[in-house]
Amino acid sequence: MRIRGAWFVAVGLVVTVVTAGLLVMSRAGADTSRCAAFQRASAARADLVTGTGPDVLVIGDSYSVGLGTSAEASWPTRLPGRVHVAGFSGSGFSPQASECGAVAFADRAPRPLDAVDPDLVVVEGGLNDFDQPETAIRSGFERLMVQLGGRSVLVVGPVAAPSRADDVRAVDRLLARLARSWGVGYVSMLGADLPYLDDDLHLTPAGHEQFGDLVADALPAARRTGW
Repeated sequence: MRIRGAWFVAVGLVVTVVTAGLLVMSRAGADTSRCAAFQRASAARADLVTGTGPDVLVIGDSYSVGLGTSAEASWPTRLPGRVHVAGFSGSGFSPQASECGAVAFADRAPRPLDAVDPDLVVVEGGLNDFDQPETAIRSGFERLMVQLGGRSVLVVGPVAAPSRADDVRAVDRLLARLARSWGVGYVSMLGADLPYLDDDLHLTPAGHEQFGDLVADALPAARRTGW
C-alpha cells in the first residue's frame, strides 16, 4: 500500500508539474501572440504617411497606432506636415512599461530617425509608465533626448484616462520637469476632456480628433525658426 500510495503521489506531482508548465506555456503563448499583433499594427501604422510639407516623426504608444479605431483615424493624421509614425502599443519611456521586449521609445527611435531625418519629433506617451519607477522613466527620457540630438521636440504627456487617472499625475509632473530641463516643448493632456472607449483607457475616434487638434495647436512650442 505504501508503494501504491507513493506511486499515486508521484503521478500527482508529475501531473501538477506538467499542468503548471502548460499554463506557463499558454500564458507565454498568449503574450507572444499579443506582442506579435502589436508588432504588425506598428508596422502597418509606419507604412501610413499622411500630409505634405516638412517631415514630422511621431514616436508613441497605442494612441499613435490607433488602437481602438484605425490608423487612418488615429490622432497623428491631424498634424500638419508629412507625418510618419513609430508607434507600439503598450510602450513608454521606461524599458519595463511593455512586456514585448526592447520597444521603449529610446529603443525604437534610431531606425525611424535614420529613415526620415525629421524636422520635428512629437513624443507621445507616459500612460504606460503609470506603474514604473521614476528612475526608469527619467533614464528612458534622457536616452531618447540624446538620440534626438537637438532636433525640435514636443513631448505630449499622458491623458487622464479613467482607468489610470490617479496614477499618471506623477508621470505628467515628471515629464514636464524633464522637458524643461532638456529645453524641449511639453504639453500636458491631463485637463483634456476626451471621450474614451468602454475600456476607460483608449480614445474613441472623436477622441482621436480632439487629441490630434490639441497637439497641433501646441506645435509652435517646438518649432524651429522657419519650420
